[in-house]
Amino acid sequence: MERASSYGFKTKFTTRTMVKVAVLSVLAYMLMMLQFPIPLFPAFLKVDLSDVPALVGGFALGPVAAVAIQLVKVLLFFITRSETGGVGELANFIIGVSYILPATLIYQARKEKKFAIIGGITGTITMAIVGALANIYILIPFYANFMPIDAIVAMGTAVNSNINSISTLALYAITPFNLLKGTIITVVTLLIYKKISPILKNK
Repeated sequence: MERASSYGFKTKFTTRTMVKVAVLSVLAYMLMMLQFPIPLFPAFLKVDLSDVPALVGGFALGPVAAVAIQLVKVLLFFITRSETGGVGELANFIIGVSYILPATLIYQARKEKKFAIIGGITGTITMAIVGALANIYILIPFYANFMPIDAIVAMGTAVNSNINSISTLALYAITPFNLLKGTIITVVTLLIYKKISPILKNK
């Protein structure tokens, strides 16, 4: 079955596509568990490459598939490993979608490397903005139930003396972190996409 989208391309809903989405979702879930910190940022900010399968899937199968991969990934993580009652997974979904959706929509408009790069840059900027807002209004207020906000801010102050509030934490730590993370995801995807895409596009 094919459904025409309002963006001028078609998304195919087939058993084969669903299998590909499922495989990429499990891979994303596994990568989500392989988190690593970066010394320049507070310890609670950790990089993982779980958005790479979603972006690869989005480039090959379309934005709907990309969002589905993100959704299944966070649901699996919520069921098996959540320590935030679902709030962290919700934020991860919102931030992840804010990255992959602009990136895949731009690439689907014209499937060229130039547009993949433009999509990655646009998605990275969008993710940085959404990530800052999600942390200010969702994540940090939630974590304040377990750790005082002053202690959370202090983790940022330890690596950057300019951080003295939630807003400066978002400005000087969370935003540059997401810019770096988005850049890493974009570069990794561009390096592997041509090798993987023939498999995903195989009908």
